[in-house]
Amino acid sequence: MGHNYLVEHSAGSGKSNTIGWLAHRLSSLHDDKNERVFDSVIVITDRIVLDQQLQDTIYQFEHKRGVVQKIDESSRQLAEALENAVPIIITTLQKFPFVSSQLLKMAEKRGEAHSGRLLTRRCAVIVDEAHSSQGGETATDLKEVLGGEALHEEAGRKAAEEGMEKLEELFRSMAKRGKQANISFFAFTATPKHKTLAVFGRNGDSFHCYTMRQAIDEGFILDVLKYYTTYKTYYKLLKVCEDDPNVERKKAAQALARFLRLHPANIAQKTQIMVEHFNAVTRHKIGGHAKAMVLTGSRLEAVKYKQSFDRYIKAKGYPIKTLVAFSGTVQDDKLRDVSYTEEGMNQGVKEKELPETFATPEYRVLLVAEKYQTGFDQPLLHTMYVDKRLAGIQAVQSLSRLNRTHPLKEDTFILDFVNDREEIHDAFKSYYDGAEMGEEVDPARMYQIKGELDASGVYLGEEVERFCEVYFKPKQRQSVADHQAMNATLDPAVDRFAATQEKDENEGELWRSNLYSFRNLYAFLSQIIPYQDSDLEKLYVFLRYLSSKLPRRKRGPSYSFDDDVRLEYYRLQKISEGSIDLKAGDARTLDGPTEVGTGLVREAPVPLSRLIDIVNERFGTDFNQADQLFFDQIVEAAVSDEGLKQAAQVNPGDKFELVFKNMLETLFVERMDQNEEIFGKFMNDKAFQKTVTGWLASEVYKRLRGKAGWSERYGA
Repeated sequence: MGHNYLVEHSAGSGKSNTIGWLAHRLSSLHDDKNERVFDSVIVITDRIVLDQQLQDTIYQFEHKRGVVQKIDESSRQLAEALENAVPIIITTLQKFPFVSSQLLKMAEKRGEAHSGRLLTRRCAVIVDEAHSSQGGETATDLKEVLGGEALHEEAGRKAAEEGMEKLEELFRSMAKRGKQANISFFAFTATPKHKTLAVFGRNGDSFHCYTMRQAIDEGFILDVLKYYTTYKTYYKLLKVCEDDPNVERKKAAQALARFLRLHPANIAQKTQIMVEHFNAVTRHKIGGHAKAMVLTGSRLEAVKYKQSFDRYIKAKGYPIKTLVAFSGTVQDDKLRDVSYTEEGMNQGVKEKELPETFATPEYRVLLVAEKYQTGFDQPLLHTMYVDKRLAGIQAVQSLSRLNRTHPLKEDTFILDFVNDREEIHDAFKSYYDGAEMGEEVDPARMYQIKGELDASGVYLGEEVERFCEVYFKPKQRQSVADHQAMNATLDPAVDRFAATQEKDENEGELWRSNLYSFRNLYAFLSQIIPYQDSDLEKLYVFLRYLSSKLPRRKRGPSYSFDDDVRLEYYRLQKISEGSIDLKAGDARTLDGPTEVGTGLVREAPVPLSRLIDIVNERFGTDFNQADQLFFDQIVEAAVSDEGLKQAAQVNPGDKFELVFKNMLETLFVERMDQNEEIFGKFMNDKAFQKTVTGWLASEVYKRLRGKAGWSERYGA
């Protein structure tokens, strides 16, 4: 009792079954006196909408009525289940901060006096996806609720020993951060962080580990990196505005990258590659039932790709239907009066219905933006098209969606437009043979940062004391006036910070960074080191509330280059294909938070023309002015052809491209002596040939029709 157990099981290896079986066994576990070891088993999931698969799995092990209760309504429902010691409770972490107030309300309704605390009971807490559940104040609220009367009594005893009875709440705040004698944690994750290993592990190791390598070898999951193809984007931008404004390099570079990612040419070319691959290869896998997922870099990109996929599929007449997944409402900057929602773009399919709808034979492709990162169990998912940056845990979680087995599923496939094979290898390698914790966090670093914060003069010691005198009053005795007094106590520190920031923005942001570092280090270290330093706890609470009142960082200028920059060249090229071998290379250890921020870095402004040159140097091809002249001659010859003129007048852009494609090779052969390098690349590189054909067809069509090439062709 009172121990932590970290279970590191590879993604897709049956974690829900393991959790369900463990919950069943712990709820029925008895000691040598035939008494139940745990009064309640509480399963914590990080999904706001409770994991239906996890619920179903637990229910299949427990058939007795009233043994299992899912908390999917309110914190009152959780309070009632805890008070009644329901054997197995399934809930989210977010409901625990409100349990005490609900216990008081329930007792008041019954006409009873109540402390707002549970009777001390022995609890087993099973944490699903522990890497995202061990930090923050909500996790300590869980410990406080389940610690019950025993935690309260221990805090009272320590406050009396220190002669600080009026600050008993302060000692309770410290006590709830560490281990509780009546709570055992069973934490599950496939991708532990350093913090996960430190908080739930035993000397930095998992209690039980079922590695990715073992799960693959034993056939429980598939090796998703066995067939991995990467593409690289080459392009050249051209400044078309007359002036040459100075811009902030980093933000302007991000704006240029966004300009390219949302450019119709980029969306259209990648759409063509993905849809054609799916139709020719993926669609026939898994007995003709295989599905694909497209990872996009933003919600607006998801919208653009959904529109592009549907247009291209309709034009080709392919039997493929798509769904899109993103949160909230998306506004397109170019269409101020138009907004998009997931449900609207999916013809009324609601968010809760989407996984079940995607599972039907009708839908084959799901385009996502920051959704279904974990817990998406779809064995028919065969192919992943990646058009976003992935790193570390996110790479492992995202790509591991493919690893579920199916009787007819022999392999998987990943086509990646963005990431480097070595980076993906390093991300997976850290978990292939089980994660290893790197260097431990040095507590002295926290005290060093505290000293720097204290010496800055932004806050005074008496202000911290005055704030905490009010904050650590019993919650039921706090009034509106108390909250106003706490706010007023924070105001002088806010004013001093604002003055520092106004004088030297870099110094102000460095101070803010130190504040965050102290706050995060204390929240982490207090879970594994039983601190009894009341001054640390006071400063932590003071800074936590101060941070939310500090003026925001100056955002600086924002840029949009839609009218200032033109995409002159664009092509996609296949760079590599084949297996990423996880048996090779060394795994990186998982290091904890050791460094603090460095404040705000302001780079010297650069002319827009120079920034475009830098981008072109990095992402450009070997195109030169001679190449441009070669393409211009092709266009001039094409627009003079009477057959193409007639085709352009009577056909939409995509049909015109088919006609144009038939004569383009002849135009190249006639001019092969003028540029042998481009001629050879056109004849031998299929991806280059497709890109050049589409680009030239667009330019010729634009000239012949007087319309905007790419936008006309693809309806953007």
